[in-house]
This record gives sequence, C-alpha cells and structure tokens, in this order.
Amino acid sequence: MSRISPRKRFGQHFLADPVVLESIIRAFSPQRDDRVLEIGPGTGVLTELLLDHLDYLVTIEIDRDMVNHLNQRFSGSPLSVLQQDIINTNIRSPDVIGESSSIRIIGNLPYNISTPLLFHVFDNLDIVQDMLFMVQKEVALRLVAQAGDRNYGRLSVMASLHVDTELLFDVQPESFSPPPKVTSSMIHMHPKHPANNHGNRERLEMLVKTAFSNRRKTLRNALSSMITPEQFKKAGIDYSLRPENLEPLDYLRLSEIRD
Repeated sequence: MSRISPRKRFGQHFLADPVVLESIIRAFSPQRDDRVLEIGPGTGVLTELLLDHLDYLVTIEIDRDMVNHLNQRFSGSPLSVLQQDIINTNIRSPDVIGESSSIRIIGNLPYNISTPLLFHVFDNLDIVQDMLFMVQKEVALRLVAQAGDRNYGRLSVMASLHVDTELLFDVQPESFSPPPKVTSSMIHMHPKHPANNHGNRERLEMLVKTAFSNRRKTLRNALSSMITPEQFKKAGIDYSLRPENLEPLDYLRLSEIRD
C-alpha cells in the first residue's frame, strides 16, 4: 500500500498518538448498533479502532487519494467511504444515516472549516445523537465560553442555543504528523432537547454577527441598524451594555421582538 502524505490545502494533520486515540474511543464509547459518521478519517487510524466496536461505519473524505487508500485498507470491512465535501453533504441522505432515526458524529475537524461545519451540523440536530470533535483549542474555548468571558462571541452564542458542549482534554501538536502550530482540544456536544425555538434563524444569526462585529460599542450603537431603543426596552435588555454581556437567550429574545 502506497504511503499517503498529508495535503496542506485540505488542512490535513494525521493523528498518530495511540494514547490519544484510545482516549477518544473511551470518550465516545461506540456501541455495536450505533450509526456513526466519521468526518475526515485521514489514513484510518481512528477508523480502525471504531470498526472494532461497530457493526457499520460511514466516513466522509474529500481527498480522492485518501478515499482509495481507505477502500484498500479496509476492503471487506463494514465501512462505507464517501468521497464528498462534508460542508455540502446531506447527512440526512440514506447513504449517511441509512434507516436509522439518529446518528452519532465523530471527527478531527479541519481547522479552516471547523466553524462552518459546526453550523452545518446545527441545522440537522434533530437527527444527531451526539458529536465528538477535535478542534483547534481556540475554537473549543470559544464554544464553551460564558457571557463576560474573553473568548465569548458569535460562536459561543450560537452553539449554546443549540448544544451542550463539554471540553474533554487537549491534544498537543506532537501527537500529529505533521505537527500543527496549535494545540487541539476534544469536545463532546449533545443537542439540546427540546431545542430552543429559534424563530427566524437568519435574523438571529445576523443579529449576533452584527453585535460581535461591533463588540467594543454599546448594544444601542452596535445594533442600531436592527434594534430600536423601544425594542430593547420591550425585551427588557439594557442597551448600554456591550455585546459580550448578553446571555445567549437574551439574543434569542431580541431576535424575536417585533414592533
């Protein structure tokens, strides 16, 4: 089998530390009849461990050479390898979810697409049981940040409205080949049930994005193009505060205010 080299344009860093791999499996605790989707399997080191615990596994890989490598390495195994861009993948399709009513998702998310990928998964949480992801530590800290924290921002708000996120452990650069320039973190996400009623999702996202694009301003000034002083009062929110002072549910309430 030919040697596979990581490609910079796909943001590939192959996890090679057996201790970390075993820690991931323990944290995920796959069960035989779980329907699991692995994102970005790389050379298949985690894939192999998952297959030890599962009756069936679906992986999504964008790199054609990697797909060929995986099909050769796991020929005859209960593995389905889909050559797709996960951002454009319909995880509700029969190729992914099959006949199951829910799916578990695991993967080492490429740093350059981790945020849009998370938002893509958030759109499908009604069929997601849980998610175990490796992300850049900076992203992980933003995901678990609370109002008033230095790392609190748009991603913190939107994630909190959709999922409960637990920061599990860090993974150092030397655990990868080639080593990235940053530390990674494992996070475990569970959809909130019942999910918050987000009403007009586009308005909510625009509201949060606008607020944190002007985070040094007061809310009145940061959101002057979207929320009037009267609407702030109607929502019971002090518009002299700054964007990082509002809880996620405050943003949800603001997005639902109408004259």
